[in-house]
Amino acid sequence: MKLAQEIILAPVITEESMMGVADKKYAFKVAKDATKVDIKKAVEQLFGVKVAKVNTMNVKGHLRRYGRFEGYTSSWKKALVTLTEDSKTIEFFDGMM
Repeated sequence: MKLAQEIILAPVITEESMMGVADKKYAFKVAKDATKVDIKKAVEQLFGVKVAKVNTMNVKGHLRRYGRFEGYTSSWKKALVTLTEDSKTIEFFDGMM
């Protein structure tokens, strides 16, 4: 089994993802082979919160050009984590607002 730090790679900080913070919905970049159960346990362990549900999606890489050369950026997996109503918020995202 992987460590929690190997499953949760980075927070996703975008305008759309920050609107969900008010509803206790947080977005994370996660390992491509992580399951919803793995993500739930990792978030609960790292941040000390209770997770209600986890939604995941695979994000396709974008086409990038550099002069006459073109290629795709790496594909990655995103997880939207919803916390329970009685759970505390994640402090990292509180400083962003």
